[in-house]
Amino acid sequence: MPEGGTLNDIVIHEVGLRDGLQMEKQVVPLEQKIKWAEALIASRVDIIQAGSFVHPDKVPQMADTDNIFDYFKSPGRKPANVILSGLVLNEKGLERGYACGVEMFCMGVSASDTHSRKNTGMSTEEAVSRIIAMAQEASAQNKRVQVSVQSAFGCGFEGAIPVERVLTIVRRYLDAGLKNISLADTAGHAQPFQVKRLFEEIFALDPTVECTCHFHNTYGMGMANIYAAMEIGVKCFESSFAGLGGCPFTKVAAGNVCTEDFVHFLQRIGERNDVDLERLISLAREVSTFFGREMPGLVHKTGPLQSNIRNK
Repeated sequence: MPEGGTLNDIVIHEVGLRDGLQMEKQVVPLEQKIKWAEALIASRVDIIQAGSFVHPDKVPQMADTDNIFDYFKSPGRKPANVILSGLVLNEKGLERGYACGVEMFCMGVSASDTHSRKNTGMSTEEAVSRIIAMAQEASAQNKRVQVSVQSAFGCGFEGAIPVERVLTIVRRYLDAGLKNISLADTAGHAQPFQVKRLFEEIFALDPTVECTCHFHNTYGMGMANIYAAMEIGVKCFESSFAGLGGCPFTKVAAGNVCTEDFVHFLQRIGERNDVDLERLISLAREVSTFFGREMPGLVHKTGPLQSNIRNK
C-alpha cells in the first residue's frame, strides 16, 4: 500500500449519466437528464460524468451531452466543489468539451486491441499516442484529466489480458506526466486477487499516482473488487446510480457497481456520511419507474441499515 493508503477520503465518481445510459434503447429526454444530474449534485457525490462526446449515430443517448454541460455553466446551478466530467475519444470531442465547459476530461485506451477497434476504430497502439497527446493538451489548458486503461482485467473477445500489457500503457502515461490513471474492468472479468496485484504493480512504478477503479458487476464481483482496491490504497471509484450501464462495444454488457449500494457500504464502515444516501435511493427508484423495470441495485429495494459497524 502506498504511504497514507487508508479507507479515508474516498472519492465517488458517478458515471450513470454516461456509462449508465449509453446502453439504454429508450432515449432519456434532456430535461430528465438534468433533473437526475441535479439529484446527484444534491446527494453530494464528488464527480459527475454528465456524458460523452461521441457521434450521435453511434450512441444516440449521448446526442445532448453538450446541452447538459451548457445548462450547468450558468451561475448557481452547480456548487464549485462538484466536478462535471466528460468522456472524449478524439480531438473533435475534446474541442466540443472545451466549448461547453467540461471541467474534467476522461479519456482512455483499451488494453484489448479487439475492443479498441470496436470502440474507437483504432488499434491500441494508435490510440495510446493519440490519447496522450490529447491529455497533455487538455492539461496545458488547465483542465483536470483522467486517463484510463480499459479492459484492464480481461476482455470478452480476447479473454485474459496480460499484466504487462496494462503496465506498458500505464508506464507511457506516467512518462508523459499523466498521473491520474483509471483501470476499467470493461468486461467485468476482474477478481480481487488480480485487482490487488495490478494496483500493487502500479504503485510500485510510482507511489504518487492517483488511481481510480471502474468495475462492472457482470459476474457479481464488483463490490469485492472495490474492497480489494481500497485495501491497496485506491481512493477514487466510479459507479452508476441504480446500477445502470455497460459498454455497448464489449461482448457481454452489464451494469456498473451501483452507487447507492457502494455508498451504503461506505457508510456502514463509517465513511462518507456526508453523502445523502436517501436521495440516491430515491433516484434509483425513480429510474426504475422511468424505464419500467427492476434495477440491479439492492439497497433501493431493501432499504438501508442505519448503524455503522466498523470498529474504530
